[in-house]
Amino acid sequence: MNKKIRVIVAGPRGKMGSEALRMIQREDDLELVACLDHKYDGKKISDIDGLPSFDVTIYEDIEQCFQSVKADVLVDLTTPEFGYKHTKTALEYGIRPVVGTTGFTKEQLEELTQLAEEKELGTVIAPNFAVGAVLMMQFAKWAAKYFPDVEIIERHHDQKLDAPSGTAVKTAELIQEVRVSKIQGHPNEKETLAGARGADVDGMKIHSVRLPGLIAHQEVVFGGSGQNLTIKHDTFHRESFMSGVKLAIDHVVKIDLLVYGLENLLD
Repeated sequence: MNKKIRVIVAGPRGKMGSEALRMIQREDDLELVACLDHKYDGKKISDIDGLPSFDVTIYEDIEQCFQSVKADVLVDLTTPEFGYKHTKTALEYGIRPVVGTTGFTKEQLEELTQLAEEKELGTVIAPNFAVGAVLMMQFAKWAAKYFPDVEIIERHHDQKLDAPSGTAVKTAELIQEVRVSKIQGHPNEKETLAGARGADVDGMKIHSVRLPGLIAHQEVVFGGSGQNLTIKHDTFHRESFMSGVKLAIDHVVKIDLLVYGLENLLD
């Protein structure tokens, strides 16, 4: 019988964190050993209404958690502020991070990449864990070779902290790898309201929508002579992210460097 992968989840009361708990409960090869939260220190997950009945301890102090519990993987689905600290601390304690938090700076990603290499510890940071969204990004990169005029429209719930989304930024970066750099639109175009044309990435435009009722949605719209191509992905339930989280956990224990983007784990 294969040894179970011991997992700590940061942010268990959050919408994504609670889904991660339910995913671990379903998977025979995963074992939840602790949780990190900014409340309920010392309580059990089973004490919290609405969460699965795990008899594991909640820690507020990350170092106390890592010193008290033996773990293989930290799953962090929190915020950029806490996600960076959690990832760095996990690596320092020899624990492999799987991170779904977006909003890391370029400098933070470079620092974490170097630390993962020094420690020879697998790390997965993914702007989006939905496999369909990852495929959408890959299809967009392919299309950009033939349609260099492109705009990205991402729509998320109104509690999301970062804009544009990590998925939109990652999509733009992938497109940049193959797209001929160009400024789109009329050369004399003028915004009569600042920001009307969206954020600019190498001439591409990214538009962010934040509304209640949304979860995570993105369209990549390409324009060509006499035609348009739209590549779209919609997330209707956060459970859709969990197959990607499981994929990342399975891979992170087998690698010894930082991987940014779930697409790098797909065959």
